[in-house]
Amino acid sequence: MNTILSLKKEKNSTGTFYVPPSRFKSWVDQVSFPNQLCFGSRRSFCTVSPHPENKEEYLLSEDLWKVLGIPEECPIHLFEKGNSLHIGPLIGVFTAGFTKDSMRPIGERSMYFAKLLSAATKCGAVGFVFGAHQINWEAGTIKGLMYNKRGWYRATVPIPDVVYDRLPNRSSEAIEQVSNTMQKLQSQYFTPWFNPGFFDKWTMFEKLRVDHAVKQYLPETVLNAKSSVLSRMLKDYEQVYIKPANGSLGLGIQQILKPANEKYYYCRFRSEKENRLRRYTSLSRLLKTQYPNGLKGLIVQEGIDLHRINQRPMDYRVHTNKNKEGKWEVSAIAAKIAGAGSLTTHMASDGTVKTIGELASEFGIHKQIEADLMEASLQLSRAIDAKVKGFIGEIGFDLGVTKEGKIYLFEANSKPGRGIFSHARLKSEEARTRSLPMDYAIFLAKSAIEKQLVTTV
Repeated sequence: MNTILSLKKEKNSTGTFYVPPSRFKSWVDQVSFPNQLCFGSRRSFCTVSPHPENKEEYLLSEDLWKVLGIPEECPIHLFEKGNSLHIGPLIGVFTAGFTKDSMRPIGERSMYFAKLLSAATKCGAVGFVFGAHQINWEAGTIKGLMYNKRGWYRATVPIPDVVYDRLPNRSSEAIEQVSNTMQKLQSQYFTPWFNPGFFDKWTMFEKLRVDHAVKQYLPETVLNAKSSVLSRMLKDYEQVYIKPANGSLGLGIQQILKPANEKYYYCRFRSEKENRLRRYTSLSRLLKTQYPNGLKGLIVQEGIDLHRINQRPMDYRVHTNKNKEGKWEVSAIAAKIAGAGSLTTHMASDGTVKTIGELASEFGIHKQIEADLMEASLQLSRAIDAKVKGFIGEIGFDLGVTKEGKIYLFEANSKPGRGIFSHARLKSEEARTRSLPMDYAIFLAKSAIEKQLVTTV
């Protein structure tokens, strides 16, 4: 029984949890009644009773409401384990970059987090946003940020049932207090924590290239390449991309081109918000100017002859998420067309976004590409999931497709950017990429509760 019902406050009783008559009858039939109620890390003894008005909702007496630290009336799930009932679940969204602005407490990302918490409510969970500095370890509580129709407010809640990691960047992840928080919640409270960390491009490539199911999607990729290797790759492919192994958002990417019928080498890159193109008479001169410190920490990747729209290369962003059953599904697909003279399709470099439907109607691209991209993304999601430690709930893929329809993986992101969702026709996909992580969080919380040892009182 896993129905979402409203939880309301009851002021005329003490120590009592009222449930719909059908739920109460199941305990009568078993001649066994739960006597503990849990919310996050908090638990309290309680008496269970049938709803006084036979309604399909939960009522909780005010004293238990305070003891358990429930912030407000809301729709919830009810999970049963032994003699304990678990309400919620309580989902903590972990991030950094808080401000003192009560209207925008997480800066520019406040609207995204507000929508995420609203999605949690719709999914039948209690969501809040918190940072490492807001935890009171002695009391086992967190002063979290909550959101409802009236706006943002702070509430003190217990340690959550599950944590969704939405740290904004690698530098915030490297802070000692942040890593200590993650370790402590998992070791002391056994809190499932999903989407930890950022993927390292090279480590990910190494993991995937030994997987027979997905290695077909990988372009040739070399870490710390010598100039002789770079020269050979340019002969083979006429173009390569050089990028930081742990970069993101397309920052630091350069494209080197050596057309077979030309003697010059070209370097395309972005500097001070402008697309630049330089010509060199030799590879050694190019490397000396563009990479004075060498290629250490950089990966060189085979350049793919991408399908083009109006002479501009195009790739695809595909979002995959785990759902309420813990299974992978595709939540969004969009094409990204490079801006004039740009080496990437990122919107910050004047790229434009098109839906698959628009590609078909405006440019005659066959819709079969959608099915092919979905299949590739789900194969890659399952492969990454099997090879990376911890719980992963979402991945953003940047995939390229050649004129012949062959698919290549450029990058997999554990915390995908949301730039494509500025497109008006991707509103429903944007909503799905918010609700699915909440569904998966509920799945993880339920799984963790079911694994708990039964408490006998």
